Amino acid sequence: MKTVKLDKEELKIENDFDQFKPAPKSVKNKFEKIISESRKSRPISLRINEQDLNLLKEKASKNGLPYQTMINVIIHRYVNDSFLDKDEIDKYLKFKKAI
Repeated sequence: MKTVKLDKEELKIENDFDQFKPAPKSVKNKFEKIISESRKSRPISLRINEQDLNLLKEKASKNGLPYQTMINVIIHRYVNDSFLDKDEIDKYLKFKKAI
């Protein structure tokens, strides 16, 4: 049998498991609504430059994604101001401070 190693956070959860209480129904309903709404999608028609589409398909394929999923990821990150990776931004700022 394979032994599973837990990290610090997982160990804390396991050790404190008896202290957890179920969330109230109102909180559960709120989260279920958020999850349900996040899964809704709407088809749209979009015109895109053929060369850009080919490059997008190529990049999506290299990342193992369908190109439409890649488009969704790009749009989602853009509208949520998370297009740039936070860790990359932090590294850049630390680098700038060091100069």
